[in-house]
Amino acid sequence: RFFIIKESFLLYYAESEKKSFESNKYFNIHPKGVIPLGGCIVEPREEPNMPYAIKISHDDFHGNIVLAAESEFEQAQWLEMLQESGKVTWKNAQLGEAMIESLEAQGLQLAKEKQEYLDKLMEETEELCLQREQKEELERLNQVLEAEKHRFEEVVQELRLEQEQIRRELELTAHSLKGVEEEKKGLRSLTQSLQKTLEDLSLEKQQMLEMLQENESQLPPVTSPSKEQSPIWGLHCSLQQIEEKMQQLLEEKLLAEKRMKENEERSRALEEEREFYSSQSQALQNSLSELTAEKQQAERDLKAEVKVRMDLEKRLREAEEALQSLEQGLSSLDCNKEKEEKMKADVSNLRKFFEECIRNAELEAKMPVIMKNSVYIHKAA
Repeated sequence: RFFIIKESFLLYYAESEKKSFESNKYFNIHPKGVIPLGGCIVEPREEPNMPYAIKISHDDFHGNIVLAAESEFEQAQWLEMLQESGKVTWKNAQLGEAMIESLEAQGLQLAKEKQEYLDKLMEETEELCLQREQKEELERLNQVLEAEKHRFEEVVQELRLEQEQIRRELELTAHSLKGVEEEKKGLRSLTQSLQKTLEDLSLEKQQMLEMLQENESQLPPVTSPSKEQSPIWGLHCSLQQIEEKMQQLLEEKLLAEKRMKENEERSRALEEEREFYSSQSQALQNSLSELTAEKQQAERDLKAEVKVRMDLEKRLREAEEALQSLEQGLSSLDCNKEKEEKMKADVSNLRKFFEECIRNAELEAKMPVIMKNSVYIHKAA
């Protein structure tokens, strides 16, 4: 007999079928007999005149089927093939079909999840690109804030120098004003003393005039006396000296009053200058306070921006690591439960990251303009 194994059946033909099979490369579908191999026990057996025999037995068979190969090598091959084919039973076939369907379903589910992961990966990659752009914008704003901070420091330094200069000028003005006040007091006392002297001279002049009148009325006329020896002449000379002295004192008084007026005008000018410098100093002090407050606010904003940037960089690194891990998991052919859990955890982390980004964007979009300007002071500026 010529035997062929087809799946879990052993087909046998006449010996002449061997040549036809070897030449045509296909088998006849009408064998002489069919032996089902499912659940059969196949084992080697020693038979007389059959050194390479094979026994096939089953509980449903009425006897044993004994075959023989032409060599020990062929016997080993047939034994292996017959034993493997005997494993194909109806129950095993059903289990195999169920396993195939389950594997196909799992394959479809994995392909669907892989596609979903790829879609999410693309979306999250776009979000990461947007986050990188925001990071670059934050770095640019950081540089702008640094430049603004340096500018504030330079302006504050200039204002401090100007304030110091104004303080020195105020001190000089106060010193000059003090000297003018002292000179004014001296001139006032000099004027008072001159006035008193004038009054005394005027009284003395009045007395001398009275004495002169009395002498003129009492003395008889003299024919040829010398003028230098006459008492009237002496009174006239004294009177003339008093008038000259009074005229000199009047001139000194006018000069003192003129200097006093000049000092008063100078004092007023110095007072106005002091008030001007005081107002300038106060304005500079206010500007310095405002600039100091702006500098402190800029430093706080800068620290907040740096903190936000560091948090964003940390979250970006975590998201990039999760993406790399997800890409490795998707590109890997092996898929076990541990990798699946890790991929799910990565996707969950990425989802949380982008949900937080979306929530922050919504809060920023709903925030009023005034509040936004108060929070983002550099943007308002």
